[in-house]
Amino acid sequence: MSRCWLTGASSGIGAVLAQRLLEQGHQVALGARRAESLAALAARYPGQVLLAVGDVSQPEQVAHMVEQIEQTWGALDLAILNAGTCEYLEPGQFDPALVERVIRTNVLGTSQCLAAALPLLRRGKQPHLVVMGSSVGWLALPRAGAYGASKAALRYLIESLRIDLAHEDIAVTLVSPGFVDTPLTRRNDFPMPQLWSAERAANHIVARLPRRPLEITFPATFTLVLRMLGAMPARWRLKLGRRLARQPQG
Repeated sequence: MSRCWLTGASSGIGAVLAQRLLEQGHQVALGARRAESLAALAARYPGQVLLAVGDVSQPEQVAHMVEQIEQTWGALDLAILNAGTCEYLEPGQFDPALVERVIRTNVLGTSQCLAAALPLLRRGKQPHLVVMGSSVGWLALPRAGAYGASKAALRYLIESLRIDLAHEDIAVTLVSPGFVDTPLTRRNDFPMPQLWSAERAANHIVARLPRRPLEITFPATFTLVLRMLGAMPARWRLKLGRRLARQPQG
């Protein structure tokens, strides 16, 4: 069974992924900002769970998490970097602090985790790196500038890193979901087409991990449509975006 580090394990897709991996008998270092959110799994799966508590946007906390993993297992076979956040920019109220918060967690936080995980993956058996992206990177949408920019940057980062790691036989998978019912998306005040449950999303991911694919996308129709719309000429994309946009308040 694999030695796995899973970030963002306390809610949403991450919580279900944690449950499925433990059910399969893997050893899992559960990453989250609060230990109490992971206590039930630690009690239910004694000997399999390592609590790796910390905030991925804080480099010293990432270092502490990985130090725990190294001292306990010495290596990693699977790293699933799932932690992330989402905030929206309101029309007429561009907020650079909001952009910085989202980039800090989704891009810089993931980068910190990558730097920490790679040395342990190099010691692992059939090492596999999995990173949670988003289908939003294929098409610019109104209000999603900060989140979309972070996920587009993450896509480029991971696809470039995959090339650099190919000679080391470290498999790299990018997960690009559509809308999934999580505590983050429940804050959304707009329709979410083809919304999947966190259980369905996690099951879809876990079923495909043994194949070590380059990318896991879902739902198929939604992500295909986004790709096609993202390939339209820029003026057409602008026209579509304006139809979807809301007007500034006041």
